Amino acid sequence: MQITVAGKQVDTGDAIRFHVERGLGTIADKYFDQALEARVVFSKDRGFFACDINLHAGRNVTMQGHGTGTDAHRAFDEACDHVGKRLRRYRRRVNEHARSRANQHMVRSSIPILSAPMTREIEEDDEMEIPNDMMGPAVVAEAAALQRLTVSQAALQLDGHGAPLLMFRNHASGEVNVVYRRPDGHVGWLDPGM
Repeated sequence: MQITVAGKQVDTGDAIRFHVERGLGTIADKYFDQALEARVVFSKDRGFFACDINLHAGRNVTMQGHGTGTDAHRAFDEACDHVGKRLRRYRRRVNEHARSRANQHMVRSSIPILSAPMTREIEEDDEMEIPNDMMGPAVVAEAAALQRLTVSQAALQLDGHGAPLLMFRNHASGEVNVVYRRPDGHVGWLDPGM
């Protein structure tokens, strides 16, 4: 795993680098042995140290952690605990999901490709060529596999991926639902069946 340690107006010496490599190596070995890279940034604010960790643990798996402390080691330990807890939860969800999906099948959604409406009517016998800017952009919808999840599983998956929204098929109703990150930090849930 490639680990980058940086400091914003903080000296990151060999001792802190060794502490970071040992801490992240332990977490990666325990939960994700295929972790790709980690970026750790230390900063100082009003006498306290802050540590931000961005860990790219695998394909579409990015975890973030933040910690504060009286020294850089304690700030890192708190941030590392956050990342470890998130990785543990993610790993447990993946394992539970794999067990529960043993007899279930993915539902494929089929969505047609639509063309954008034209700005004026053109008759079939018109010989003129239609410019691209007059046609408008084409709307291309791709068939995507929608996972059958509970709302709580979808919210946890949204937190793990860091995506702004997640579309899924509700396990209880079978309807297509959306969970999204609201501007206030909470998770919103859209259910068209309600």
